[in-house]
Amino acid sequence: MTRLLNKYEGNPVVSPADVPGGGAMQVFNPGAIKLNGEYLLLMDVADLSACYHFRLARSRDGYAFTVDDQPVDWPPSDPDFEEQNRYDPRITKIGDSWYIMFAARNDRLGVRTGLVSTRDFVHFERHPNCSELNNRNGVLFPEKIGGLYARLDRPMGNPHVDPANIWISYSPDLVFWGRTKPVLQVRPGEFWDAQKVGAGAVPIRTPQGWLEIYHGVEKTCNGFIYRLGVCLLDLEDPSKVIARGRNCVLWPEHGYEDVGRSGTTVFTCNALLEEDGETVKIYYGAADRCIGLAEGKLSDLLAACYT
Repeated sequence: MTRLLNKYEGNPVVSPADVPGGGAMQVFNPGAIKLNGEYLLLMDVADLSACYHFRLARSRDGYAFTVDDQPVDWPPSDPDFEEQNRYDPRITKIGDSWYIMFAARNDRLGVRTGLVSTRDFVHFERHPNCSELNNRNGVLFPEKIGGLYARLDRPMGNPHVDPANIWISYSPDLVFWGRTKPVLQVRPGEFWDAQKVGAGAVPIRTPQGWLEIYHGVEKTCNGFIYRLGVCLLDLEDPSKVIARGRNCVLWPEHGYEDVGRSGTTVFTCNALLEEDGETVKIYYGAADRCIGLAEGKLSDLLAACYT
């Protein structure tokens, strides 16, 4: 099997020891963008109480990152759904604003999709939570479809037992969502995505369709293995899957991907298409402990949808 995504030899690019002041147990699952020539990673950081906050890491070259001294100034949660934890941000640019969908968790009520926007990654505006309970992996498309905002997500039952699939919903205002349909389902049997699938990166628009890099989960006798795969969705109706790769494109194989809070895991919330229109950078969470970088070609990932 040909390797489509090459891991940076200097991985991990961000580790807990890189967080100023110490006191970070894990850094993982960042949203990633380029802003004013700078790479920004909006990372999950777990402190010594095991609670998460968001913090930015910055780089001029995409390889050497410096972590901010303080967490981002995140807006307060809704009073009817206090967030004990927030994690897994996906960042989508629409117009002049960046919209951040993330998992918002209340330990008594469950998890749902939160939404915050910013124009500068200094000031953040809270929007109403935009999913029902027990729903996560929310990913906003970078343009309206049929005049509506579109969102991939993953409703959940029992995450340790029940299969979980990718769905799509539409909204006129980012508040009320409907026209919900299943998009991508697990593949029973010995497949790498037989137990759960979830949207990963913000979909990339190509002439062939929306390229979605998603995570798939295999359940084993020792727990779960998380890997990444690719599929292609119809541009006008992204509930239709045009093609889906049989093989995974990124998998855990090194110590930093195997040992951590969630071992044997690679997990992405981003895929950055560079200015050349061909190079794709993926900053991925490794074992819920640190952040790695993998790079590949857009054309190879599109071709992989058909193999």
